[in-house]
Amino acid sequence: MNRTMADTETRAGAGSDQLIFFVNGKKIVERNADPEMTLLTYLRRKLGLTGTKLGCAEGGCGACTVMLSRYQTHTQKLHHYAVNACLAPLCSLHLVAVTTVEGIGSVARKLHPVQERIARSHGSQCGFCTPGIVMSMYALLRNNPTPKMADVEQAFQGNLCRCTGYRPILEGYKTLTVEGGCCGGRGRENGCCMTNGNGEEKNSEEETDESTSLFNTADFAPYDPTQEVIFPPELMSLTKGQRSASLRFKGDRATWLQPDSLDEFLHLKWKHPEARVVVGNTEVGIEVKFKNMVYPVILAPAFIPELNAVTHTEDGVVFGAACTLSHMGEVLQRAVETLPPHQTEVFLAILEQLRWFAGLQIRNVAAVGGNIMTASPISDLNPVFMAAGCKLTLMDKDGARVVQMDDGFFTGYRKTILRPQEILLSIEIPYSQKTQFVSAFKQSPRREDDISIVTAAMNVTFAPGTDVVEDLRLSYGGMAATTILAKKTANRLRGRHWGEELLQEACSSLAEEVTLDPSAPGGMVMYRRTLTLSLFYKFYLTVLQKLRKQDMTVEEVGSDCLSAAELFHPETPSSVQIYQAVPEGGAQGDVLGRPIMHLSALKQATGEAVYCDDVPLYENELYLALVTSSKAHAHILSIDATEAESMPGVVCCVFADDIPGSNATGPVEYDETILATGQVCFCLSDRSGKTLRFMPRFTIFPSFLQVTCVGHIIGAVVANTQLHAQRAAKAVRIQYEELQPVITIQEAISAQSFYQPIRTIQRGDLEVGFKQADHILEGEMHIGGQEHFYLETNVTLAVPREDGEMELFVSTQSASKSQVLVAKALGVPANRVVVRVKRMGGGFGGKETRTTVLSTVVAVAANKLKRPVRCMLDRDEDMLVTGGRHPFYGKYKVGFLNSGKVVALDVSYYSNAGNSMDLSLSVMERALFHMENSYSVANVRGRGFLCRTNLTSNTAFRGFGGPQGMMVAENWMTDVAQSLGKCAEEVRRLNLYVQGESTPYNQVLEQFTLDRCWDECLTRSGYQQRRADIDLYNRQNRWTKRGLAIVPTKFGISFTAVFLNQAGALVHIYTDGSVLLTHGGTEMGQGLHTKMVQVASRVLGIPFSKIHISETSTNTVPNTSPTAASASSDLNGAAVQNACEILVKRLEPYKTKNPKGSWEDWVKAAYFNRVNLSANGFYKTPDLGYDFETNSGRAFNYFTYGVACSEVEIDCLTGAHKNLSTTIVMDVGHSLNPAIDIGQVEGGFMQGLGLFTLEELHYSPRGVLLTRGPGSYKIPAFGDIPTKLTVSLLRDAPNDKAIFASKAVGEPPLFLAASIFYAIKDAIVAARLESGINGPFRLDSPASAERIRNACSDRFTKLCPPAEPSTFIPWSVQV
Repeated sequence: MNRTMADTETRAGAGSDQLIFFVNGKKIVERNADPEMTLLTYLRRKLGLTGTKLGCAEGGCGACTVMLSRYQTHTQKLHHYAVNACLAPLCSLHLVAVTTVEGIGSVARKLHPVQERIARSHGSQCGFCTPGIVMSMYALLRNNPTPKMADVEQAFQGNLCRCTGYRPILEGYKTLTVEGGCCGGRGRENGCCMTNGNGEEKNSEEETDESTSLFNTADFAPYDPTQEVIFPPELMSLTKGQRSASLRFKGDRATWLQPDSLDEFLHLKWKHPEARVVVGNTEVGIEVKFKNMVYPVILAPAFIPELNAVTHTEDGVVFGAACTLSHMGEVLQRAVETLPPHQTEVFLAILEQLRWFAGLQIRNVAAVGGNIMTASPISDLNPVFMAAGCKLTLMDKDGARVVQMDDGFFTGYRKTILRPQEILLSIEIPYSQKTQFVSAFKQSPRREDDISIVTAAMNVTFAPGTDVVEDLRLSYGGMAATTILAKKTANRLRGRHWGEELLQEACSSLAEEVTLDPSAPGGMVMYRRTLTLSLFYKFYLTVLQKLRKQDMTVEEVGSDCLSAAELFHPETPSSVQIYQAVPEGGAQGDVLGRPIMHLSALKQATGEAVYCDDVPLYENELYLALVTSSKAHAHILSIDATEAESMPGVVCCVFADDIPGSNATGPVEYDETILATGQVCFCLSDRSGKTLRFMPRFTIFPSFLQVTCVGHIIGAVVANTQLHAQRAAKAVRIQYEELQPVITIQEAISAQSFYQPIRTIQRGDLEVGFKQADHILEGEMHIGGQEHFYLETNVTLAVPREDGEMELFVSTQSASKSQVLVAKALGVPANRVVVRVKRMGGGFGGKETRTTVLSTVVAVAANKLKRPVRCMLDRDEDMLVTGGRHPFYGKYKVGFLNSGKVVALDVSYYSNAGNSMDLSLSVMERALFHMENSYSVANVRGRGFLCRTNLTSNTAFRGFGGPQGMMVAENWMTDVAQSLGKCAEEVRRLNLYVQGESTPYNQVLEQFTLDRCWDECLTRSGYQQRRADIDLYNRQNRWTKRGLAIVPTKFGISFTAVFLNQAGALVHIYTDGSVLLTHGGTEMGQGLHTKMVQVASRVLGIPFSKIHISETSTNTVPNTSPTAASASSDLNGAAVQNACEILVKRLEPYKTKNPKGSWEDWVKAAYFNRVNLSANGFYKTPDLGYDFETNSGRAFNYFTYGVACSEVEIDCLTGAHKNLSTTIVMDVGHSLNPAIDIGQVEGGFMQGLGLFTLEELHYSPRGVLLTRGPGSYKIPAFGDIPTKLTVSLLRDAPNDKAIFASKAVGEPPLFLAASIFYAIKDAIVAARLESGINGPFRLDSPASAERIRNACSDRFTKLCPPAEPSTFIPWSVQV
């Protein structure tokens, strides 16, 4: 045994080594490093560095991105790389320098250019994702001070943003790239920074007050790479002087052993065969966090030289198993650039997979060996390694063996042939030969950073000088429990000529050989089976082209098929933003109507903006974790909390009998419980484990003895740390008696499981209308739900005070509703409860009512213990317990004339409300109010049914039922056009409302601008030329098709519950002239506070900088309405205006007396004259009130209008699509702030793009949510932006119904993303025509890759027919 191993054994009895690392230049010596603690937890809880955010805990959102720097002794170079702090083990950081967002700049000190530019370019809205994006960009610049835009896009593959729509982030950072440097206004190719990179020249006819610039690059501080923070010299010395890297860290449940030699590693693996080997922790970290795995011994061999070695041999390149994927990619890229092309076919296939493998933060730490040994059946790389026949060197302390990676390597689900004591030492990736061709494919829901649905790698070798197949390896992932080889098919094709006969044989053979059980995990069985054929066809075409290049006599690939074999290469997006500039010469300092930066943007970019969970820990604070139901519908028989209460750190459990007030809760109806009620038993055991007795804690009426959804909150565990609370919560044992659940809308319809009332809006005479019609058409559509995916999950901190008072810090859109329901739960009057909201990391409706699900439980626990209690939900918990957008099912019957004019419509909507009413009735009412979208229909009836199901209660979400109502309308409009063979654009235009017409709810349309929006959108998008170009493209391409659609929206502005259309404000003027403004709205990134300061600045006539908003609080402005319905600027703005006008009137005498005095002079004079310098403002929207019984009254104060035109391209073989261009024209009245309003348009559009094309919630037939995080639930990423995006705010469109002639903007733009959906449908029509299929067809939303591919019916889909629905239990159901 060598000295190092002896040292390790000695230390085994002595506890842990010291962990030495640096954070932002400061040395940290940790003597008790816990192997299970992440860097993120350490930064936030131990060091108080809260700039780095927790968004998902699985490395999928990038909010926790930091930069690590390490001095590499073997290269004598510094290595900087971005990582996910939520996955990085603390123990892996020995002799590492960590840089967080706080370490590169601050508002108080000095901003770093990457912080300043994202803020000033309006790339930070809610700001929760901003520090992570800043650090991804910072790490890129540290490695490459002059990046290209392609480098920036790659750096952001692991970062998500839910607010901005990404465009302003890219635009701000384009100024740091070689493409974005200043051209002196010469407008060089790809645009000019003076017009934000759009390069659009104005026509001479255009108005001179039309502006396309939202920020001025002259305001930016220059970037000087020589001024970056240096690597700590002490750390450099420590690294160079390090004797041994062998380390040991011992925690409560795990021991971390870090060997510094291969010999030591092999001996440790022999001694601990069950130990998990960890390099990047990208898999094990998730297993520990989400699968409750415990690994007592962790071996960390990341720095053993042999495991990091890269060796070039005669046969290929050998990579040590600990080589990161980023490093492997760099080595292979260099090889491709230097070696003859025929040798690098395998390398290129691997590089193609690496382009889309996770995000850069994951690739920077994930090891190639870990990827192999994880043995995932949907691995991106293992099919390539298998198809290429890569050789693996396995080793234990007694020796090594070499195995080929073939179908025998994986022995079962996540199992390999390695013996427990063996390790993977290296992988040899072979060179290819002149007659060998290799391709790799990956199909996933989202192109960037997504797990695959099906992966494939194909490797063919031909007999020299011929097209005869000598060898063929077809490998697939996602088609079995392991990565597989299609051996039967390969054997059949050997010796065959590469031609059409081989193709037909291959497809029929693959359809037979590569099958899937209809109930297979992951679902999408028909699609996955079809992909195996489609991907082979792509390979077939690619090889044909390569053979022809080698002068082989083979079939020519038709020009119409060439696009099918092309690899996807993203174009850098370009954009134009157009708005009407405010004329110069207004009052000095008046910023109303100007593109002012979000008030908190700079703080958000530096990590200094404080969110709820960033509030410093109280001295005696505790942490709460929820105990939730695992059954959708069941009686609770017993709850055993014995084990939980005896676990480390646990203070108590909380159940329903701990609620001092009422357990009944709910935003409208009290039809929910704070904690499920039932018989709770504590099982007492003796030391042998034998149960002695049960002690019932309470019993209650049997009607309440049940849970009604998976995620129903049953109780909570309170402990000293989050980790202890969460572990104990998982240890609570619950016995159920399962009941039959109702999960889907169709099940609810069959069971007649509806909430009352059933709403109806009817106008005209349906019978007459259908008689008048030349044609009658019936159809149906399902619109899937949507997860809010605000980057900051729900969080509450409750602090008990004296006299039964409770102070709560809550991330909520509805402070007053939280106050009322917490007071009800505690049994105290509302005046004892104060709810404070500084800012939210996104809301989108998800924090309007469902925040009380958490805040009531936390308040009850804090009340019980009389100590502060905090809880921030993990992403998977948040998705499970809070609900989302209502899934909708629409059935319609539509009558229309030969011209396309719709004369009769009968539509029924069914929403999946879930297990309580929540806001479902109001959501359905808004769907009915938008059932005709923007079209005039004389005879119409709409009915709305609320399905009562055993899902988590669904709730408000941006658009609030409007998008679902309008989506069905656009579906029947498309059907009408298709059935008549007319252009959809003509039929839509024919049916558009005109000024003065009435809606189905008898509201006359005034100040109607939709026709102007429509015409401008047609012009700006070049619609007619685009349509001609697309028709030509579709004639020339068989397997890729393009589509075009133009879609309008008309969105009613007001709460449909009349009493909510009110707002208050409180304005204080202090004697130094500074102003403190408070209003009833909350800030969630939408820029409400910024707009309110602009309004106050205008009314008071003082500079923007003199006004401050601290927070929203129930003890300053009471009885507030939720910040929702897009009405917050209208309501709160008018209340602020009212308060400020009162103060202006009070100051008027002093201004008159001293007209040349300053603002401060007038304020002081008023104060010394004992004038009240504080005022309450109030506003209520006039003349509102609709009656469903009589179909009369004004439902809305006014309407916001918009039109979007989008072009897409679909891959008919895979269902993937590209968003080529979108032009949006939006009427927002006279914009209060064009930068914020354009940000809302783009952000809303991208959220709608997710709703209609990407985001899918999967539920099991028993009601279990299967998509609980960014790994399985995909929101749009940077790469999903339309390649060309134009947003124009309609000019000269004042709105006399709202503050300073503006209009609401938050929700209306979201539906315009339906233009992408219907452009996709248009492209599918072209694909179906190729197969001789014509006429209307059903395409449910979202238009996922699966739905697109299956709708493009062709010879491949016919070989993979779906199983009969009644013959199997599906993995997931359409709810």
